[in-house]
Amino acid sequence: MTDLGYIALILALVLALYGTVVSVLGGRRNLPELVASGRNAVYVVSGLVVLAAGLLWYALFTDQFQLEYVVTHTERSLPTLFKFSALWGGQAGSLTFWTLLLCGYAVAATWFFRKQQPSQKPYVNAVLLLSIAFFASVVLFAANPFERLWRTAAGQVVTSVFQPGGATPLIPADGQGLNPQLQNYWMVIHPIGLYLGFIGMTVPFAYAVAALVTGQLGNTWITLMRKWALVPWLFLTLGILLGSQWAYVELGWGGYWAWDPVENASFLPWLTATAFIHSMMIQERRGMLKVWNMALIGITWELTLFGTFLTRSGVVESVHAFALSPIGPMFALFITATSLGFLGLMVWRRQALHGDNELDAVLSRETSFLTQNVTFLLIMFATLLGTLFRPISEWVTGNKISLNAPYFQKVNGPIFLFLLVLMGVAPLLAWRRSRPETLRRNFAIPVAVGLLIVPLAYLLGNRSAGGFVGFAVLAFVFAGIVQEYVRGVRARRQATGEPLPAALFNLVKRNGRRYGGYIVHVGILLIALGIIGNEFYQSEGQANLKQGESVTVANYTLTYRKLEASQGPNYTEYTAMLDMTRNGQPAGQVLPKKNVYDKNQEQPMTEVGLRPGLIEDVYVVLAGFEGMGTTVSLKVFINPLMSWMWVGGLVIVLGVLVSAWPRKKPVATEVRVTVPKAAQTA
Repeated sequence: MTDLGYIALILALVLALYGTVVSVLGGRRNLPELVASGRNAVYVVSGLVVLAAGLLWYALFTDQFQLEYVVTHTERSLPTLFKFSALWGGQAGSLTFWTLLLCGYAVAATWFFRKQQPSQKPYVNAVLLLSIAFFASVVLFAANPFERLWRTAAGQVVTSVFQPGGATPLIPADGQGLNPQLQNYWMVIHPIGLYLGFIGMTVPFAYAVAALVTGQLGNTWITLMRKWALVPWLFLTLGILLGSQWAYVELGWGGYWAWDPVENASFLPWLTATAFIHSMMIQERRGMLKVWNMALIGITWELTLFGTFLTRSGVVESVHAFALSPIGPMFALFITATSLGFLGLMVWRRQALHGDNELDAVLSRETSFLTQNVTFLLIMFATLLGTLFRPISEWVTGNKISLNAPYFQKVNGPIFLFLLVLMGVAPLLAWRRSRPETLRRNFAIPVAVGLLIVPLAYLLGNRSAGGFVGFAVLAFVFAGIVQEYVRGVRARRQATGEPLPAALFNLVKRNGRRYGGYIVHVGILLIALGIIGNEFYQSEGQANLKQGESVTVANYTLTYRKLEASQGPNYTEYTAMLDMTRNGQPAGQVLPKKNVYDKNQEQPMTEVGLRPGLIEDVYVVLAGFEGMGTTVSLKVFINPLMSWMWVGGLVIVLGVLVSAWPRKKPVATEVRVTVPKAAQTA
């Protein structure tokens, strides 16, 4: 049965290449039969990939240990949930999963746009099929999940899809188990979010290529792609946040983001995708920034590939990265070829990419959006430099020099602050030109609120300069958003006489893009609030405690009672029982844990004892213990405002749903007018 999966991938590769060729020929020669054949190839190829991925999942669930991938990523006692996620727990399986999701996007795009832009569809299908062909070839020739274990006549263990001469099948009694770091529920959903975000950017990229090839560079492709860029952006945002939550509860260092190279690899395309989504609005409204939009979607798509290359090539070292493999050169070649091809198309169509209008004034919404684009790219380049500094320094000087979290915080921190200011400024500026009276009317209240928050924070005991600045900026941006809602609701009530709740609901319903975007901005502010709390107000302490002893951090006291051991399905769990008081008052228990896995005893995993709250999190790590708990080593962190980061993610989901929710187009109605007789005879 596993041979069938391998054959399905081979057929998928052949048909994807065939579909690419016939789609291009059909588009160039205007041959509907070839175009239809290319479209059908998308469906057939996707069906074959679904078959291959389904068979690999079946092998994981049923412990088919004759497969090298199954034996190295599962075991008989592995819980079913983690057997499901083992598909993306290793190199070969994750690339198979990537190909599967790419096929899903290709089928969705082919179906939804089957009656739109017929001249562009062949080239869209060609790009989608070429991308599928590339990933299928990587899976087949560099990271094949269907390779079996064989024992040669000389006693060596080898892997091959088909039986080598003189070799006999090798079927181990049990597998080696999944990496303990991946046996966490956040690691079941975090990669799915990232992949849906990464892969989803292929669709707008394909339409950008089609627009360049056909020369149809107006606003139509941008309008069609707005939701197809927004939804992957949402998945990418959630994937990053879910990964941060995994790092927060699993790695046990008190934080959520370490500027690790693989973390950065997911962050880079998020920056350019965010810039693209904002820039699209300018092209839709004013016919401007056409070059920017083409460049941004091209860079975003290439960065999704680059992130995959970083994760799997061995160029960077990370706890998240896969082992060194031969796929690095294949990705490098594909990235180079597609980048040069896309750049060549842009140069070819450079005359048609000129904007329909130019910037009218510095103080305008268009200029603000353009400045945001530049700022996003500055952060992207600074992050890329910091990520690649180690391999670059080794190549140039022979010494491995890494730029760690302090570099990113000192460089990116001020730029992000400026970006937040721009996020608050842009909605308050008028299109084309902002007159002095408009500036006074729109900025007076937000600026006043931002300034008033500083003495208020001081009176509440805030003594951090960074916190002062951060809270002031957040207050300024939030006040501007509230002001926009208040003015919109007031205008609607005056026009319709609706009560306040109905006016607010109908305002958002009729102007979902605008007010949904404001909701997304509120979510970003809440994430920034959590970051400020963690960066500027975190308290920490550590202690070695015997039973009955206590440690105090900030206004919390933790008293160690005992250590309990229990057996999980494939691990032993050690739980430290800690009583907690806050300002001397009982506040429940905290239960930090450490799991020792049967197949990976040298890699015990931390399970943080976490008591989340809207004001602060109590975060306790069981760093180690002696004997059966006579002494435990604890690390304690008090993380203010961290819960608002995760609340911000939920608010972003709400904002995207409001912004992308389909709306009925206004229906023209016949109006009958009675014409006076005098007018009829005139």
